[in-house]
Parts: sequence; structure tokens; C-alpha cells
Amino acid sequence: MTAPSSDSPSSLFEQAISRYQEGAPPEAVIEDFLAITEQTPRQSAGWTCLAWLQLLMDQPEAALHSARTAVRLNPQDPQARINLSVAMLETGAKGVREHIDVVKRVKLMAPELAEELDGAIADGMQRKPGWPALAKVHAWLED
Repeated sequence: MTAPSSDSPSSLFEQAISRYQEGAPPEAVIEDFLAITEQTPRQSAGWTCLAWLQLLMDQPEAALHSARTAVRLNPQDPQARINLSVAMLETGAKGVREHIDVVKRVKLMAPELAEELDGAIADGMQRKPGWPALAKVHAWLED
């Protein structure tokens, strides 16, 4: 088996995630995630990240589409469901509670994932202070 080339989708994904985690603004990495979802449209993680960036950039309609795609590809991914819940709140879509309930169950069953999700919410609140939809989702998850 050969190592992936430096421009393979998984490598591009890892590079883009690293840049984001190192503090790059959403505008600096969103093109990478658009390319990732175009190259590997069945990779749910790419859609999950794209939805998050679109939410951070005040693109709720695009984020709703991306998050729905991510959840369709991987219904067990709690981050995809958080993104979908936030996008649904921002666009006035119905059905948020179902996704919140799934995330709550995952958090109870997998404490290590709960820490990751809490970290992602904290990141969102830091990058977009006063984010009402994310604050509402966070409060529901803590109930």
C-alpha cells in the first residue's frame, strides 16, 4: 500500500483541519473544504466541517444543506447533528429537538466524545461571540 500523495483528499482534509485548529479563520480554509466535498462527496467529515465553517461565516442556508448531507452520510455523527441543529435554528427549520436528543444520548454513552463536542462548542463561541443559535443548542445539551 502506498502513502497518500500530498494532494490526496485525506491529506488535504488533515492539512485544512490543522490550519483551522492552529487558528486560521474560516475564510482561509473554506475553499479547501469545498474542494474536499467536491472530490469526495461521500465523506461525511468534510461536509461536517464545511457546514461549521459556513455557520461561522453567516451562511446558514448553505450550512443547512451541508449539515443535512453530513447527517445523511453519517447519522451517528454528533457534531454533524449539532451543526444541523444550529443551521435549522438560524433558518427557522423545524425538527431541531430530534437532533438534540441524539447528541444528548451520544454524550451520555461516550464521555470522550462529549469532551470533543464541548470543545467544538467552546471554539464556536470564541470565534463567533454571542452566537445565539449555538448558545441555545449548548443550553439544550446541558439540560
